[in-house]
Amino acid sequence: MSKKTLIIGAGGVGNVVAFKCAMNSETFGEITLASRTLSKCEAIAANIKSKIGIQINTAAVDADSVSELTSLIQKTAADIVINVALPYQDLSIMDACTQTGVDYLDTANYEHPDTAKFEYKEQWARDEAFKEAGIMGLLGSGFDPGATNVFCAYAQKHYFDEIHTIDILDCNAGDHGYPFATNFNPEINLREVSAKGRYWQKNDNGQGEWIETEPMEIMQVWDYPEVGPKDSYLLYHEEMESLVKHIKGLKRIRFFMTFGQSYLTHMKCLENVGMLGIKEVEHKGMKIVPMEFLATLLPDPASLGPRTKGLTNIGIFAKGLKDGKERSIYIYQVANHEECYAEVLSQGVSYTTGVPAMIGAKLMLEGKWSGQGVFNIEQLDPDPFMEELNKQGLPWKVMELGADETRVIG
Repeated sequence: MSKKTLIIGAGGVGNVVAFKCAMNSETFGEITLASRTLSKCEAIAANIKSKIGIQINTAAVDADSVSELTSLIQKTAADIVINVALPYQDLSIMDACTQTGVDYLDTANYEHPDTAKFEYKEQWARDEAFKEAGIMGLLGSGFDPGATNVFCAYAQKHYFDEIHTIDILDCNAGDHGYPFATNFNPEINLREVSAKGRYWQKNDNGQGEWIETEPMEIMQVWDYPEVGPKDSYLLYHEEMESLVKHIKGLKRIRFFMTFGQSYLTHMKCLENVGMLGIKEVEHKGMKIVPMEFLATLLPDPASLGPRTKGLTNIGIFAKGLKDGKERSIYIYQVANHEECYAEVLSQGVSYTTGVPAMIGAKLMLEGKWSGQGVFNIEQLDPDPFMEELNKQGLPWKVMELGADETRVIG
């Protein structure tokens, strides 16, 4: 019997997921794309029909409403819900899936709209409800989180007996030509970047602890293959929270992302004048949230595709032991913004998130990944996912380094 797939969210990532599911329609069957704004879904559906000749369905839904979501899931008879809406809506979509007994997948963990904090606690708390419903929930099947978690699991399975340190490295060397713009949802992006940094390490007593840093306090220059040296800043990123639970022997894990000086200067100015605020303020008798107002002024990330050039390079640098000897490897993936746009009309940041979301859902529908409850992606067999990355447009490479070698400059 043909499967039925419901995709919720019609931004840049939703566009990629819809395109890639349609390109793999033998697995995804009848596809419905839904969001609050029906016209966005219809535009994507028209592009898919024009470009690859596949017809997908569209629908309007308020992803904050469990009852609306439940009705839509029942109407479409979906076998899986792919959530690429806002992280604020993860819990309502998860609850709709447990009520309807349908598998669930997302790309980013839940974030409360009023608190700039990333954690899995409230999603992990739904594990029992998913088990009772007999369904699977897959969390964080984007690139980071997502493919980077799978890289860690793949390294653990094939290259190490135990991994001691991991640096997750996210480089976007693309240029969209604007003085300032964000490559994904501005609210999520700016909240993430302006928050305090954190990394995890074991202390002298062998106990794991989170070390907090000021925003952008720690910087290293990393030499990215095919891209070159880039300033890379330590941030907190959600995948570390689950990886510390699932990677054996881990002593430290950090996350770094590249930023240019123009981006950082603009962000600091906006922060200094209060434009990154997430609390309501009064303006001429109206209540507005500064961050939401700023988001309306910035270019829509989904519009950046045709003007973005250059590469992304995202991967992990891992050090540990194999057969009693120290070992270092670097697993990474390089994507070309212009090639991504030529294929699915999106820039590389959306592409590298959307393709892994499709792959995770594909493996679930094919039964290669299965289970009852809520899972982080590194808990599953990495091999079929790594195989699909090579087939679906995100080929990866492994670089073996000397035991004490890094690609940090200076």
